[in-house]
Amino acid sequence: MNEDRIESLPPGTALAWGYTPAPRRGPKPAYTVAQIVDAAIAQADAEGFDGLSMPAIAKRLGITANALYRYLRSKEELLVLAAEAGWGPPPEPLTGDWRTAVTTWAHAQLDRCRRHPWLIELPVRGGPTTPNMLRWLEVFLEAMADTGLAAEDVLGCVLLVDGWVRSTAALVRDVRESEQEALNEFLQPLLRERGYPRVAEVLSGADYGEEGMRDTDVEFGLNRILDGIEALIDQRRR
Repeated sequence: MNEDRIESLPPGTALAWGYTPAPRRGPKPAYTVAQIVDAAIAQADAEGFDGLSMPAIAKRLGITANALYRYLRSKEELLVLAAEAGWGPPPEPLTGDWRTAVTTWAHAQLDRCRRHPWLIELPVRGGPTTPNMLRWLEVFLEAMADTGLAAEDVLGCVLLVDGWVRSTAALVRDVRESEQEALNEFLQPLLRERGYPRVAEVLSGADYGEEGMRDTDVEFGLNRILDGIEALIDQRRR
């Protein structure tokens, strides 16, 4: 593919697939694109999504923000490459039933979100185009290959499960960061005194604390989604 066609691809796509742009005039670059991305991930892990700014990453590397544009065309390109590296490769395709495989897939994604909470704040501007992101899709498609669902059904399923991962990761992060135990202790007598008996009962049984949400709370939503997919499979087979 010629240079003009490469330039028209979505930001970061060519670089993620190993494309090396023609060298520019001037001093030899002090860093590789991979080193820039590593610095971006370290910055985001330390400061969150807001840390993914060109000036902050440049400062970490000891260069000017303008110098970063010798390596990357835009911040959007940086975000695509950070997502590609942050999500990393998926677990290997699993043998066995689709439900177990999809559960493993979803928990692997959730684990990446716990490791890099900023991943769920990255903008999503279309379908995956980079190697790791497409490999996650490939593994999901492989898990669903024997269900008999049409391609459009499976793509709907992956969007549903991916949405559960992102919303659950955000909820787990926010609950973990909140002072839920102290809040519950404060609210309990007020709820009972002022006419919220059902809410008080629910909250008294919701064992939230410093460790965040219970595993059963995390699993509930995923299991209901999988039940729905199972019902769809049965419906299509009939």
